[in-house]
Amino acid sequence: MKTKKNSDLKIGEIVVYPKHGVGEIVKIETMEISNIKTNFYIVKMEQSKLTIRVPLDKKNEVGLRKISSKKIIEEVYSTLKLKPKIRRIMWSRRAQEYEAKIFSGDPIKISEVVRDLFRKSSQAEQSYSERQMFQVAIERLAREVAAVEKTDYFQSTEKIEQILNKK
Repeated sequence: MKTKKNSDLKIGEIVVYPKHGVGEIVKIETMEISNIKTNFYIVKMEQSKLTIRVPLDKKNEVGLRKISSKKIIEEVYSTLKLKPKIRRIMWSRRAQEYEAKIFSGDPIKISEVVRDLFRKSSQAEQSYSERQMFQVAIERLAREVAAVEKTDYFQSTEKIEQILNKK
């Protein structure tokens, strides 16, 4: 069973795996599992000591994709500049919605979570779980921004926070 054109992801490419964030394809290997040969992307995740194997044919199912374009990052910045959408529903429901956005792997949806959960130091205190979720979201976003803009995680986090503080 030959795969038609060895997909559009190559070794050395920086990718986003929605459940874990930014990583790099370090190799493509073939493994035989119960007499079926399957090709896998081996993705080394940047922030965690994690290596993920993604079957080539499941790439779209799990949402593995190339990092965003500069144009999408511009949209992220525009989203961050908008007024936060504060929904008056129970935290547990909001938390579910935020998590779905974070794990969608869509940088624009993640930037909505960052924007909506951001608090200036002069604003009301957040709950622990709001702060935790904000941290997960901003880390995800900053890592992809850093990969796209070829800066580091700290510079991209600072840039995002500057945009948020200007509002």
